[in-house]
Amino acid sequence: MNFSFVTLFPNLIKGYFSESILKRAIEDKKISINFYNPRDFTTDRHNRVDAPMIGGGAGMLMTPQPLMDTLKKVREDSTNAHIVFLTPVAKKFTQNDAKRLAQKEHIVFVSGRYEGIDERVIEAQADEVFSIGDFILTGGELASMVVCDAVSRNVNEVLGNSDSLTIESFESSLLEAPSFTKPKNYEGNEVVSELLKGNHSKITDLKRGLALCKTKYFRPDLYKKGITHEK
Repeated sequence: MNFSFVTLFPNLIKGYFSESILKRAIEDKKISINFYNPRDFTTDRHNRVDAPMIGGGAGMLMTPQPLMDTLKKVREDSTNAHIVFLTPVAKKFTQNDAKRLAQKEHIVFVSGRYEGIDERVIEAQADEVFSIGDFILTGGELASMVVCDAVSRNVNEVLGNSDSLTIESFESSLLEAPSFTKPKNYEGNEVVSELLKGNHSKITDLKRGLALCKTKYFRPDLYKKGITHEK
């Protein structure tokens, strides 16, 4: 699985892949990471990649030429490139999207900066457009890393134990049940005793009950959907 990042600030991203699971995935050649910087493609004599918005408005906007030429180069280098733009003006990214995108061969994440990207670039080059939530970031790099991480862990053999994927939140209509480790009693707070008795049927029922409680409290929208689905 190949990932490319189109960004003005590649160093913001590189460090994230230098530790832990994703570092091992790169070393084991399960995934690869590549970068394209629009500044390398600008024809502006001052190396600028931004300009004021037509019609007025606060801040600057990423101009079409550097990004368009960057993405044309991406498509030249990779005929199977699937180009994804990260912007708050898009549908929300979900776990189902992560699993679906994990089947792609090459995903390209385009990270906006300033007040965003000239819309003509998105219209011409986007295969998909995602938002990671109803909030605004300084740039698209964090959002690109979030989506890349979520997709990567669904790539075959990236996780040490792929079974862990099946019990996580959003794999069903419920959030994942609370989890505990040793000691049994920590500062007067004890683990539910039923979890320690080895009766897997009762443990399953208990965890489902806890998952229902957590989902109802934190995500009533998912809870209602799950209850409706079961009926």
